[in-house]
Amino acid sequence: MLLFKLLTTPTLILVATLVSRRFGQTTAGWLVGLPLTSGPIAVFLAVEQGAAFARSAAAGSLAGTIGEAFFAVAYARLAQRCNWAVCLFGASLAFAGSGMLLTSLELSVPVLFAGACASLVVGIKLIGEPPTHVAPDRAPRWDLPMRMIVATGLVLFVTSSASMMGAGLSGLVAAFPLYAMVLGVFAHRHQGSAAARRVMRGLLFGLFGFAGFFAAVAMLVTRIGLTGAFGIALVATAIIQGTTFVVLRRQAA
Repeated sequence: MLLFKLLTTPTLILVATLVSRRFGQTTAGWLVGLPLTSGPIAVFLAVEQGAAFARSAAAGSLAGTIGEAFFAVAYARLAQRCNWAVCLFGASLAFAGSGMLLTSLELSVPVLFAGACASLVVGIKLIGEPPTHVAPDRAPRWDLPMRMIVATGLVLFVTSSASMMGAGLSGLVAAFPLYAMVLGVFAHRHQGSAAARRVMRGLLFGLFGFAGFFAAVAMLVTRIGLTGAFGIALVATAIIQGTTFVVLRRQAA
């Protein structure tokens, strides 16, 4: 698992950064919305802790999806008048507050999934369409290595802490938008607030597949077993993610 984190995290940040420079910040945000780290973590939790634990953790990740919507909207709104540090602090508080509240309520999986989808739709509307033209990327040479180092360190810290928090909070912590945070902050620093807002808007489009993945796991893992549940979750994610990508590109066009 440690090797997986050390290899996957910097690779994903590298790919997402190159995608952002080639196809734009919105597409990069959409890409990191995929459960590329939280998904494998859910598999390992299911194998090590059992199906019931995995179900509760998946429900926690659904609550975290709503928290991510709060994070993205808070960052995008604050970015119009504040620097990246204030935006990051406010967005993190929004994630933690909303996520903790929803986890404590112990809502059913269908309710959490419906709430996640609704929060993403509302979040996209609230962020709106940032200006198409942003400042050119004049990132220094150390920018990309630093992104990879920061993201890897954050993933190791958060995931190592999650195992001590119980199932629900583990799923919530695993849903924290680390990759989008790194992309958003660096975009904000080097290209301005509009670039950061585009990352957050893309993230919300990408999170529909994230929500579909964990809804499928939560509803099926105790009924049909690990292999079947995660297999169906992957198929559902691919279909949803493909659909949101088409919508995203049509809006861009």
